[in-house]
Amino acid sequence: MKPLEIETFLCRSDNFGVLLHDPVSGATASIDAPEEKAIVEAAKRRGWTLTHIFTTHHHHDHVDANLALKEQFGCTILGPHGEAVAIPGLDKSVMDGDEFEFAGRTVKVIETPGHTAGHVCYYIAEDGLLFAADTLFAMGCGRLFERPAADMWHSFQKLMALPDDTEVYFGHEYTISNARFALTVDPDNPVLRARSGEVSALRNAGKFTIPTTIGLEKQTNPYMRVANASIRQHLGMTDASDEDVFAEIRTRKDNF
Repeated sequence: MKPLEIETFLCRSDNFGVLLHDPVSGATASIDAPEEKAIVEAAKRRGWTLTHIFTTHHHHDHVDANLALKEQFGCTILGPHGEAVAIPGLDKSVMDGDEFEFAGRTVKVIETPGHTAGHVCYYIAEDGLLFAADTLFAMGCGRLFERPAADMWHSFQKLMALPDDTEVYFGHEYTISNARFALTVDPDNPVLRARSGEVSALRNAGKFTIPTTIGLEKQTNPYMRVANASIRQHLGMTDASDEDVFAEIRTRKDNF
């Protein structure tokens, strides 16, 4: 089985477009559909024909091109059951723990409420790929619009259980801002300081900061490091619960 090919590009102002292609079958999935023009151009650039859209959540900047792409390509749209009524053109709804086939591979659905109530991530174990959209960012997490911090912490625990070498594709280029904030709550972390410099260099060179890995996030993402003694001491929350520390970090980011 040949590895899946991935094309990453910008949509709108800061959304990542991601196309996932199997060179054997020709199957091609778009992770969400932020912008018709950017996605069509990326597919044409690679000579691919869109067959699927894997929708992660209902926000307009992730579903805006669903109907246009479906009309042009006849692609199948999958998305979270809990948000089915809000996802244009949905063909099949999926729930936590569901599995479906794509290009001879098993795609597992991981429900990650927090950013929205029904947000899902898609995990392909055979290729070590996680498509996390607006749940997990490089050194960050999505803003909590529809569920409390405790729910998002539970979602993060699910993702932290994946293998460390899992490549993570996220939904927005927020990495510089996330790094700057992370340093305010985890200033004594040398790996984080080094990574902050690396991502700044990437962006200054016009390069993307995607993908990351679960292992790297465990070392540098403050939302995955809520048990860390240094972070807890810095926050004055030495004896607090993990979910309370998570909530405090997210509140500080909201006001950053």
